[in-house]
Amino acid sequence: MARRIPDDRLQHLVESAANVFIEQGYRRTQMADIAQALGLAKGTLYLYVESKEALFDLVVRHADDEGRASAPTLPIRTPRPGATLRYVREELERHQRLPRIAEALARRRVTDVARELEDIVRELFQALARNRRRIKLIDRSARDYPELATLWFEGARGGFLALLEQYLHDRVERGSVRSVPNIQAAARLILETTVFWAVHRHWDAHPQSVSEAVAEATVVHFVVHALTKESKP
Repeated sequence: MARRIPDDRLQHLVESAANVFIEQGYRRTQMADIAQALGLAKGTLYLYVESKEALFDLVVRHADDEGRASAPTLPIRTPRPGATLRYVREELERHQRLPRIAEALARRRVTDVARELEDIVRELFQALARNRRRIKLIDRSARDYPELATLWFEGARGGFLALLEQYLHDRVERGSVRSVPNIQAAARLILETTVFWAVHRHWDAHPQSVSEAVAEATVVHFVVHALTKESKP
């Protein structure tokens, strides 16, 4: 009879492995490191997963599940070549579809650009925050995984930056938002600021004690008031 790992133990496995992969990167991480983080013998870890590739695939798929992952049959097999990349590509494409910026680009008339921009930044922040562990994992491991780096830096990040640049160019041309010295730099500033507060601050060596709600509200306020000509009441 096939064995299954209890849900709470699966979540502990995913969280511990994610922490090690994020700290050390994919290449440097050894199964012994993860076994040590779990308080297990290395041989015991292989009862759960067949290989480091299998464990990385498991973590990529369930890093942000918060206990919702269904228990797989043990040991978890090594994925077929390209399976992890295909999953990441599909997830990035799915999460890259942010309706607010698409709706804004399709809008012929802008009646409240401050609210429009607020909705765009808030939606971006929340999407990043929901997937922060997976994003941090991919961002850290991309250095050791060239195909992953291409997907993340050129695909996902590059795709959203292109949309944001298009949006800013259009709104500046209409006179709806303030002119900026460089559209590309402004778009990158908005994205990187949001990514830091939604994702990377949780791994900051000297973090500030800021709640999620306050972090989101501050980023939104900063971007909206920097770009709109009139402050919202």
